[in-house]
Amino acid sequence: MREGCTAVSWICKATHMEGHVPVILTIGSAPVWPCRVKAILIRRIRYASPSMTNGIQSDCANPVPMVDSFGRPVSSLRLSVTQRCDLACDHCHHEGQTPSVNEMTPLEIESLVKVASSLGVRSVKITGGEPLMRDDIVDIIARVSPLVKEVSLTTNGSDLDIRSEELRRAGLARVNVSLHTLDANRYHRLCGVYQSARVLKGIIAAVEAGLNPVKVNMVVFKGENDGEIHEMMDFCSSVRASLQLIEYETDRESLNGGSFAKRFYSLAGTENMLASQSVHVAVNELHRRKRYKIPVKDGFVNVEVVRPMHNTEFCSHCTRLRMSSDGLLKPCLLDQAGHVDVLTPLRSGASDRELRELFLEAVKNRKPYWS
Repeated sequence: MREGCTAVSWICKATHMEGHVPVILTIGSAPVWPCRVKAILIRRIRYASPSMTNGIQSDCANPVPMVDSFGRPVSSLRLSVTQRCDLACDHCHHEGQTPSVNEMTPLEIESLVKVASSLGVRSVKITGGEPLMRDDIVDIIARVSPLVKEVSLTTNGSDLDIRSEELRRAGLARVNVSLHTLDANRYHRLCGVYQSARVLKGIIAAVEAGLNPVKVNMVVFKGENDGEIHEMMDFCSSVRASLQLIEYETDRESLNGGSFAKRFYSLAGTENMLASQSVHVAVNELHRRKRYKIPVKDGFVNVEVVRPMHNTEFCSHCTRLRMSSDGLLKPCLLDQAGHVDVLTPLRSGASDRELRELFLEAVKNRKPYWS
């Protein structure tokens, strides 16, 4: 089968299962024929010692990352821009954010990312909710991208088919697309809507637009989609995307809960299988995860495994600070302690120096969740 035909067959299959008539794919206004699907950094970060983070100034040309009390540098920011979403996933952790409709404006986001950048933050991952539900998401990316080395996006993919190109032009470097199944009915059960065909089109659109890498995020659930891993690997290979397999996670208080125990699927065996089949293994220096290059029927696919549960290695290499859509700095996704409000002081006229102190306070509150 020629390159791209397999990818389109997935979309046609999903479209048919959702009760629609298959049509020629379009990205923007241009038709994309089946065989036009194209093949489309890990940056080494030099970390500083805790003593080197004192007295950082906003005009520092090459500020070193902030370092928490456990010696972990903070060089990335996971930025939620909304809690709104067009899906209804029952497993969503909402980025650990409590309900709020108080969204930061693009100018406020720009101001806070500028402060974070002055303290050594070099990458920003934009999340939600669903960030593409914000009409001003392109403006947000255009404001943030000149301040850091890389801006990436996590999305459910429902609007990627029409927005990938403008997102790339605004400065978006890469994208993670949540897709837990290729089966339209199972997608509906997991996410509450029928739109898997559009997500598949969005993934292809992102690759066509030049976003690189395009990663498919698949949370694996026991008894639901754990039998689809090889099929998802074939799909990702056919569209030149990477696959990220993710263990279902929860906080310590819910570990023994019936719902979590029923759905949790350990990826330990899957990673052993990948290691045995891999023709090349690289290490993601940011997260210390292994990236396996696996031969599949259409060529090769890169697969990463995210195993955060009880994973001290995962926590010990965490370089990320989180910011909620209502302007709270969060030291950890699962730990609800140590939050620091930066939006209220910003709206009250706080100086950059005062805001930097709040960032440093949040970093000081960081501690490994699994230790």
